[in-house]
Amino acid sequence: MTAITPGDRAPDFTLQDQYGRDTALSALRGRPVLAVFYPLAFSGVCSGELAELGARHAELAELGTVLAVSVDSVFALRTWSDREGFPFALLSDFWPHGAVADAYGVFDPARGTARRGTFLIDAGGVVRWSTLAPISEPRDTDAYLEHLRALA
Repeated sequence: MTAITPGDRAPDFTLQDQYGRDTALSALRGRPVLAVFYPLAFSGVCSGELAELGARHAELAELGTVLAVSVDSVFALRTWSDREGFPFALLSDFWPHGAVADAYGVFDPARGTARRGTFLIDAGGVVRWSTLAPISEPRDTDAYLEHLRALA
């Protein structure tokens, strides 16, 4: 597992969102993308993090596209999204299990989940900022906005 760092080209991927629609990173070129990997739907810290992303979505969406990625199935993500009303795509890295998280260097094979890694990808597909938080700690949405604004 090799961690992707700022300056690296972001590995392209196509994953299904919570509605079963394909989302390709390459199709989002032209504006920044914030790829937020998280361990599991319905878990405490993840629920709090994504609720915060939802509450700040208007600010984030002005500056880029938010993609939340986990190893959960499309069906679990749809149930979670419907319950919580998330206004952004929840992408399923279910099969091959964790392959995209692994490509970004944030797959935890011992747990079978993604780590809390975030990657800010510029309009041309290059990673400009990244962060990795411990599994028990939520990430700072203000930092996302700060780096998105700096990129703009």
